[in-house]
Amino acid sequence: MLVVMKAHATEEQVRAVCEKIESLGYRAHPIPGAQRTAIGITGNKGAMEPGALEEMSGVQELIQVSKPYKLVSRDVKEEDTVIQFPGSDGSFGGRDLGIVAGPCSIESREQAFTIAERVAKAGARFFRGGAYKPRTSPYAFQGMGEDGLKIMAEIRERYGLRIITEALDDESLELVAEYADVVQIGARNMQNFSLLKKAGRQRKPVMLKRGMAATLEEFLMAAEYILSEGNYRVILCERGVRTFADHTRNTLDLSIVPAVQRLSHLPIVVDPSHGTGKRNKVGPLSRAAVAVGADGLMVEVHHDPDHALSDGMQSIFPDQFDELMQEIRQIAAILHRNVQESRTFPATAKAGR
Repeated sequence: MLVVMKAHATEEQVRAVCEKIESLGYRAHPIPGAQRTAIGITGNKGAMEPGALEEMSGVQELIQVSKPYKLVSRDVKEEDTVIQFPGSDGSFGGRDLGIVAGPCSIESREQAFTIAERVAKAGARFFRGGAYKPRTSPYAFQGMGEDGLKIMAEIRERYGLRIITEALDDESLELVAEYADVVQIGARNMQNFSLLKKAGRQRKPVMLKRGMAATLEEFLMAAEYILSEGNYRVILCERGVRTFADHTRNTLDLSIVPAVQRLSHLPIVVDPSHGTGKRNKVGPLSRAAVAVGADGLMVEVHHDPDHALSDGMQSIFPDQFDELMQEIRQIAAILHRNVQESRTFPATAKAGR
């Protein structure tokens, strides 16, 4: 059920409707829009008796929502969700593209600062780096843990980059939420419903990556778990799915971008690094992702990928990232969208000095 408030409904009227919904044993999710506020109702197993709500002050109409993903759906919110950050010129959704760049793993302070300086200069506003790494082999590098989070916090302080990093479980979620600006839920955890609920109970934005074999509905339902707990700041991420193809690590499904945008108000970004696993394919697929309408990119960049502790084959060099940023600015302009301009930093920025 969806309660659509009148355009000039007051905060008191919205609050009164929410309190009435809660008193009936359901959960209210007020979602402000550009013109009016809609209130999603969850917890109702079937059709809800509208009489208790439709005559309340400020209510315009009640709408039955048939889709299983209620809060994620455009039925609840027609306009696009834009996720902004206080005091930041970076965002996801709207006209600006959110560009995320950095290494697969934080390996050392010097490595992280060297890459952060380059991607910030090129115009990225978000820095990615793994402190906790879910690896196929238990013997592969598993990340630096909290020490890696501390390095990224220093990078935010020095370069003004917002930090995005992955949480693997309940324990790491608490630490990631403490240090990072955006909590990433990786492909392997897309249907870890306990973790999704906990991510929904904390108020940091969440970047949810599509599972390796997830359908569109499964992807949106995973996001619904987060929103249903009260966290409406969710960014979806397409990172490739498993298919029969053997010329790439995964098959990057760019068709899901317009499919998501038709059904959901949430922003969606594309990760061509994991989506292809091949350095020479990251640039072309990044350009294609912007052209198809993605709300941003997540790109792996490493200054010495041949010696990277994880995913060096899919990491592009900083000079390649510079060139990519110039290319996607041109494509974005055609679509009336913006990519942040490059920054300048003093030489003392190197290696965190």
